[in-house]
Amino acid sequence: MKLELRGITKRFGALVANDHIDLVIEPGEIHALLGENGAGKSTLMNVLYGLYQADEGEILLDDVVQHFSGPGDAMAAGIGMVHQHFMLIPVFTVAENLMLGNEQTKAGGVLDLDSARARVRELSARFGFDIDPDALIEDLPVGAQQRVEIIKALSHDAKVLVFDEPTAVLTPQETDELITIMRQLKAAGTSIVFITHKLREVRAIADRITVIRLGKVVGTASPTASNVELASLMVGRAVELTVDKGTSHPGGPSLVVDDLSVVDVRGNLVVSHASFDVRAGEILVIAGVQGNGQTELTEALLGLQHRVTGSITLDGQELTGRSVRRILDAGVGFVPEDRTEHGLVAEFSVAENLMLDRSTGEPFVKNGNLQLGYLAEFAREKVKEFDIRTQGIETHAGRLSGGNQQKVVLARELSRDLRLFVAAQPTRGLDVGSIEVVHKRIIETRDSGIPVIVISTELDEVVALADRILVMYRGGIIGIVPGDTPRDVLGLMMAGEAPTGTGAAA
Repeated sequence: MKLELRGITKRFGALVANDHIDLVIEPGEIHALLGENGAGKSTLMNVLYGLYQADEGEILLDDVVQHFSGPGDAMAAGIGMVHQHFMLIPVFTVAENLMLGNEQTKAGGVLDLDSARARVRELSARFGFDIDPDALIEDLPVGAQQRVEIIKALSHDAKVLVFDEPTAVLTPQETDELITIMRQLKAAGTSIVFITHKLREVRAIADRITVIRLGKVVGTASPTASNVELASLMVGRAVELTVDKGTSHPGGPSLVVDDLSVVDVRGNLVVSHASFDVRAGEILVIAGVQGNGQTELTEALLGLQHRVTGSITLDGQELTGRSVRRILDAGVGFVPEDRTEHGLVAEFSVAENLMLDRSTGEPFVKNGNLQLGYLAEFAREKVKEFDIRTQGIETHAGRLSGGNQQKVVLARELSRDLRLFVAAQPTRGLDVGSIEVVHKRIIETRDSGIPVIVISTELDEVVALADRILVMYRGGIIGIVPGDTPRDVLGLMMAGEAPTGTGAAA
């Protein structure tokens, strides 16, 4: 099926999110839509899917003009969408999620779950998804949940499938699996719109690339275009794809973790006897495939895990057993891996989010009164310093793009007096321009003499930032190696193979 968008324009008040965009997706083509966070990619696809109504322009399928008043019309016309944030009910089974919005009944008005189960099995077998129709969504890993989203779209006989930032929450292995799935869909005749900002993935999968910047199409490219060319089109300027981290000058150990173990609420040992240190003025990157204990280790450092044994000291002060409030007050800055759930309050303004963990005393609060003038001045300064793209400091944080939300979190945490900075997945879901900003800020923090811990599943990021690399596997530390350790060695360590020739620590 051929999809064509002509002159699509979408406004939100004075903001023009899409400005007369033309786009053609040929039958059986994987067409990448590339652009920074906030460039208008998702807005354009939400217009296509009927979630938004365009102010100008038209949508054509096989040269016939379409009028979508909602997603149901788009689905009926053969358009499916796999959202960045999955539209699944966690406590429902795969089959039950498949039926949502398209409930079929047997005699007597009973839901026909058997036909939903059969449809799941049929599509799973066709594309090798290996999905149990009776599995609860909340029990499935993220990659499997995404396959359920794809099955939902295909169950409506989608001929055009839109993937909106599909790899933002996936591990490298799950990303490779998704690329294989997309190739299978293409071979079956499905047209795919692939919305992303990850250059490596675009060049690996796309047949054609359209670049959007500030709501406008600024160019098209082939997958043979270089990363530098694509990044420059996206951002409108030259971008440093690899930030020069220079040479670190570490001091003595500031954070010392000794024999740390964490048991989760189900009684499972998720961090096993971990011991390491982080020196002043160095970046220690904790690497590994998602789900090997990195999240629980990070939470233990911040006081978010309660069944913890062992010792965590910062500049000689014991942190184990302290509340989160006391740990933050001890000078620990924290960027959580899920900024929308744990880093921000979406309904609060940008200004309010910039003072979240300092709302109990001066300079933001005096004699029990919020100092609005000081807060406004501080917020405007940080918006400028961190290049936060917002209509104003009173804009709700939930209305910002992912990259700008992350800049708010960074600005808040890095504006405090820090003795340790912990950043979990700091560039997950961000575009190249935002990644450049985040990486520079992390390196500047290290160079100011502060110990830094970065937790990342992205090998490119691990190599770009690390002075030393700690690799976790099944809750334990498989090794600690220098920052210039080859990628293939790191890959083997992530699979559980201990390093050779480097020792267990560096």
